[in-house]
Amino acid sequence: MAKTAKEPLIRLSKKDGVSEVKAWAYRGVAVIFGFLFVTLFMYIVIGMEPVTLFETMFEGAFGNSIYLSSTIVYATKLLCISVALAPAFKMKFWNIGAEGQLLAGGLATAIVMIYLGSSLPNWLLITVMFVCSILAGAIVGVIPAFFKAKFNTNETLFTLMMNYIVINLVDFYCNKWRGKASSLGELNMATRAGYLPNIFDSEWALNLIIVLILTILMFLYLKKTKHGYEVAVVGESVNTAKYAGINVKKVIIRTMIISGAICGICGFITVSGQDHSISSLTTGGGYGFTAIIVAWLAKFNTIQMIFISLFIVFLEKGTELISNTNDAFDASASKIVIGIVLFFIISAEFFINYKVHFRKKHEA
Repeated sequence: MAKTAKEPLIRLSKKDGVSEVKAWAYRGVAVIFGFLFVTLFMYIVIGMEPVTLFETMFEGAFGNSIYLSSTIVYATKLLCISVALAPAFKMKFWNIGAEGQLLAGGLATAIVMIYLGSSLPNWLLITVMFVCSILAGAIVGVIPAFFKAKFNTNETLFTLMMNYIVINLVDFYCNKWRGKASSLGELNMATRAGYLPNIFDSEWALNLIIVLILTILMFLYLKKTKHGYEVAVVGESVNTAKYAGINVKKVIIRTMIISGAICGICGFITVSGQDHSISSLTTGGGYGFTAIIVAWLAKFNTIQMIFISLFIVFLEKGTELISNTNDAFDASASKIVIGIVLFFIISAEFFINYKVHFRKKHEA
């Protein structure tokens, strides 16, 4: 007697046509549940009441001009890297090397600041720094793209390994420049050569303007241009793209040049307009990896990345103040808070894309 296959207890099916409104409703519920678990975690760890928790987090991110400036600066950096990753990820080229591409741009900026700072007028010096940062980021980005296009290498591993090459280059130059000092310190501190000018009485306003322009341009590039259409087609199906007459190798290389170049620009504004120094630990700050989450959650929509970047930095700066004011809550614990909220948000994406079916009970 033939045996009938037993229906599994749980099975999944792909959802089709979930509206944007419903998708964001799922994410909103996920954020609420995430914060509920955060309040429980914080109460268990340090006995902090929910109202005090959210008041402290809000103060740490927006409480005064110093905190607000810090939040905007780091949200701007995170947004810039996320925008850089958008075309590559939409093409399903998994660029895990944004951290290295950013550092390459920052290193190129620092080299020009140090070696040409006394011989060029500031406007020309900044122009050369900007161009060199773009070239450096693009070169680091295009190397994995070339091997992917030519030999179909694994871009995830290749871009990841490029990070370590650039990190060691940065460490080499930092050790060379600092000499016997304990740290490199600010570059060109006496002359301020290569520093981006302040506008609106703010050191970060120009950074913000540059990144917002890049955000809008990338949105239009992906949505309205032929190149953006080709990126989308390659991401959907390489075979379809080839059948449509799209030069896939050219699209891969071109897209990664753009992605690396924007990361390079992020390195430029970080060194020239924010830190005025460079370090393999702080210049990137791990945001090259955090930006992967931002790009993925935004579904490569750069306008949505603005709000997601601000939200993540709000969590970071808010928990940073808690760790600074509570001995029992250190920086490691603050990362747990961020992880809890992001876990729920990422989990929401599962329910947006998949439906869970349970085995039906059959009557005897």
